[in-house]
Amino acid sequence: MKAVSLLVVIAALLAPVSAQDDSQVVSKIVALEKAWNQAYKFRDLKAIDALLDDGLVLVNDDGSLQAKGVFLASVRDSKAADDQQVTPESISVHVFGGVAVATGVFRIKGVEGGKSFARRNRFVDTWVNKGGSWVCVSASATPVLH
Repeated sequence: MKAVSLLVVIAALLAPVSAQDDSQVVSKIVALEKAWNQAYKFRDLKAIDALLDDGLVLVNDDGSLQAKGVFLASVRDSKAADDQQVTPESISVHVFGGVAVATGVFRIKGVEGGKSFARRNRFVDTWVNKGGSWVCVSASATPVLH
């Protein structure tokens, strides 16, 4: 009976630590998602490069696939849209050990081809803890139709 009681006490002590660790990871991933939005808006290739794993698989809102290098080149392209506002409307993070899945909706406003635009996309980003740093290994966006 003492062994069972000891196990219950140990489990009770460890549970809050795990929950606390998860909440720290959630905060970290939310901050990384917001950093990605800002880096994209300002075309900060160095910041984006640091956030994305070299093996990144990106599914664009038109269904096309991009590798990290192609995505960075598209951000660098001066003919791309002028994104004046890139804002997350919602972000939810689920932690599975060394993997975190972020979902939510972001809004982009800007000018493309001389015309103003506003878009909303639902996203799913998968983050992996590699050597103590979180990097995005997979990202997808789907248009939110009104």
